[in-house]
Amino acid sequence: MEGNFESIKNVLYNEASELVNSSAMFKALRAKEKIDVDIPKEFAEKFFKIIDKVNLSLMEEKDNFYGYFLFQMGREIRFDINSPTGINFKGAKYVIYFNPIIFLQLNIKQMESTIKHEIHHVLSMHLARAKELRGKFSTLAINLAMDIVVNQYLNNLPTYATTLKGVNLKYELNLEPYNSFEYYAENIQNVLNVLEESDEGEEDDSWGEELENGYDPETTHDLWDESENIDEKTLRDFTEKFISNSEKGVIPIHIEGMIDSLKKSKGELPWNLFLKKLMGTVESNKKKTITRRNRRQPNRLDLRGELRNHKAEIAVAIDISGSISDEEFKQAVKEVLSIVKNYNHEITIIECDKDIKRAYKVKTIKDVKERCSSGGGTRFTPVFEYANNKNINLLIYFTDGKGEDKLGVIPRGYKVLWVISGRGEGISLKESYGAVKKLSKVEIKDNTLDMKDVRNDGYSMNNQEPIF
Repeated sequence: MEGNFESIKNVLYNEASELVNSSAMFKALRAKEKIDVDIPKEFAEKFFKIIDKVNLSLMEEKDNFYGYFLFQMGREIRFDINSPTGINFKGAKYVIYFNPIIFLQLNIKQMESTIKHEIHHVLSMHLARAKELRGKFSTLAINLAMDIVVNQYLNNLPTYATTLKGVNLKYELNLEPYNSFEYYAENIQNVLNVLEESDEGEEDDSWGEELENGYDPETTHDLWDESENIDEKTLRDFTEKFISNSEKGVIPIHIEGMIDSLKKSKGELPWNLFLKKLMGTVESNKKKTITRRNRRQPNRLDLRGELRNHKAEIAVAIDISGSISDEEFKQAVKEVLSIVKNYNHEITIIECDKDIKRAYKVKTIKDVKERCSSGGGTRFTPVFEYANNKNINLLIYFTDGKGEDKLGVIPRGYKVLWVISGRGEGISLKESYGAVKKLSKVEIKDNTLDMKDVRNDGYSMNNQEPIF
């Protein structure tokens, strides 16, 4: 079959080359110019027969989950994408796009891998997660991070595919394997910022210049901007439906982990992830910098970078009346410090029960003091009276939720996040004036190695990328 497949593929590639000049197409892609191609019905039918053969090959594999997933997806031809495949969400379904000029240069195993690549993006909810990081990280950092995550689970990748090894070499990094999307984005952005400063503010765009096929990771996911504007919950529901219809196939181990994470995360975001989202809105006052210019488009002022000129004032109130344990207290503060470290911020710790015992500023976990003793009882109002008289942007209140049923003052000019301790059920207030989240149970980590978690070939799935 493989020999026949290659023959059919090569003939179709020649037909695609007659429809659009490959050299002119790649030049247009690099220049971000519009490409209009009249695609004959006969060519489209022949091309999708090729895709059907690839789909059949996926179905015949041991891990045929991908084949069932692809079977449900819409399919379209696009000559204006600079990668073999792309994906977005339109018409109440995921749609996979193919550029025949690029796709037909791959062998069948590489074709399978680029399709699996898109499915991994879907399962990791990258379409939604990438939106959350815009404004915090550049498009290049986000795209490289996403592709690093999914490509670590794939073999037979095209030579130009973004890999962990390739990014480490290019940017002289030592990024760890099987880490989170956000971890890679943050570390790549840090090195891009250094390069920007050391190169007179010019943006790194050498990826597209180095490769003849026009591959440019900064634009590989531009198709996502054409997705229907739906909320994350709806997108998650549709994703679960696709997964459910694909589970009749054999599911790879790492895919099982992604699916479990997706299902467990359904519903409300955990408090720490909700805080990450809040920080993106709290520290929104930014100014443009004139130092960053794009080499290809130096007159595009919208491509300039941003400098943060706003310090986020964050108050962390800790109920010391006995409702939160020392372990919960320490873990919560560590989590807050970790989340806000990338923002221009100032944190004030407020220890309180029925009154405020003390308030002090912290920069690191070393600045956190041993908690005061409490006289018992809890009132929320004193903390809000304090916050109303300070220049606070965000108040995070850790408590078991048991206090008065009505605040004596109304919060003014700042956001509120209530985090309820493990023993609490909710907030006693009839009007909370903010989001109410549950504090996760603190796990005592054991640094000993469990040999059951490590395969004898050195590969461990313990570090597989979480859905969040």
